[in-house]
Amino acid sequence: MLKAARTLGMVFFPAYDWAIGPSHPEREERLLYTQDQVMEEGVFDIEGIHLYNPSVASRDDVTRVHFCVPDVETRVPDSHLISAGGAITAGEKLLNGEVEKAFAIVRPPGHHAQRVVYGDRGFCIINIEAVMIEHLRHIFGRKKIAVVDTDCHHGDGTQDIYWNDADTLYISFHQDGRTLYPGSGFIDELGGPSAYGYTINIPLPPQTGEEGFLYVLDNLVLPILDEYEPDLVINSAGQDNHYTDPITNMKFTAQGYAELNRRLSPDIAVLEGGYSIEGALPYVNLGIILAMAGMDYSHVREPDYDEFLLRQDPEITDYIKKLCPALRDRWNSRKTRAEGIRGKKEVITESRRVYYDTDMIMEQQTRSYYPCERCAGIDAIESRSDRGDHVYAVTIPRGACPSCREKGASLFESSKKQRLTNRYLQDRDQDEFFAG
Repeated sequence: MLKAARTLGMVFFPAYDWAIGPSHPEREERLLYTQDQVMEEGVFDIEGIHLYNPSVASRDDVTRVHFCVPDVETRVPDSHLISAGGAITAGEKLLNGEVEKAFAIVRPPGHHAQRVVYGDRGFCIINIEAVMIEHLRHIFGRKKIAVVDTDCHHGDGTQDIYWNDADTLYISFHQDGRTLYPGSGFIDELGGPSAYGYTINIPLPPQTGEEGFLYVLDNLVLPILDEYEPDLVINSAGQDNHYTDPITNMKFTAQGYAELNRRLSPDIAVLEGGYSIEGALPYVNLGIILAMAGMDYSHVREPDYDEFLLRQDPEITDYIKKLCPALRDRWNSRKTRAEGIRGKKEVITESRRVYYDTDMIMEQQTRSYYPCERCAGIDAIESRSDRGDHVYAVTIPRGACPSCREKGASLFESSKKQRLTNRYLQDRDQDEFFAG
């Protein structure tokens, strides 16, 4: 019997009861072909690889992260709760010491779901990695966590959730937002005033291949992770950078994904996108599984793999080699830049529009930050949708000082004077959530 070099916990959930449409790329077949390939390869018979059933994320798990309008019960389907629960199970098995690595092969995905949730955007309703992260922090204590997002689409939801949280380093390499949904993830999107520089976006040109991805990993991502020293590294393991993916334009391969995973060595991987149901996902997932288990993956190849056709253009290589030092400079100068942004301002505001492409909802949002020298400071969101919702949400951060805790309660109390459809208060230390 084959034996894994590292014990690996796997959670598998294909969500038979949820699809945007019978021919839509986000449907249960995404994982069924992977299941067939993994079983054919005898992966579940390997000593040290363990298969677990997903749990179901609770209302409290969701409200630690999101402000769901009008509420969790109305907004979040069961399949999304089970997908997030699968990620939670993977994380718990790892932190309980039952396995050395964990991989949640689950759907629906989540990395486009932002803090305020009016509906489905980018096939996501709740952010399954963020729900897992905050559950693990609730159970196992405050931790520094790095999320490395390798989905082809920028994870604008994860970025939004951890925009002002220096306990969470968010790194995303993705196809340039000028050429792909959601049209974000540019190099100067660097984080809020209390976490400036802790969001790192690496927009890559269409047709980037193995050479480019692995160069970014070795020359930018790994050195920054070494400096940040996270307690956990989580890979948002989207697989739509693959050369056969029908909705993206990259040249990554199953071998490339496996090698990236080996070098990154994440503690937990969580499946995100990837819509080449037969041509990519069975091979990419198999490569990642073997890499996480410390096993040989050199035989994992797509049937139509052609090394010559998948070579990266030298101009793309040159572009990436110039991009990495510019991003490293932003990381190195983050403290100085943050001081310049904060200054002595009592409040810093940001306004933006958020479009829900699946449910066709337009949101107008203003986020206000109240900087503090003793903690991360309060932040408050005022949000309106074109369906008549008017929301106000206040977050008290982990480790809040007494004055900020009082400030957060005061802002929430003052909001009762406004005509709002929903108001929320989220206290990340006390694990309390109020809606009114």
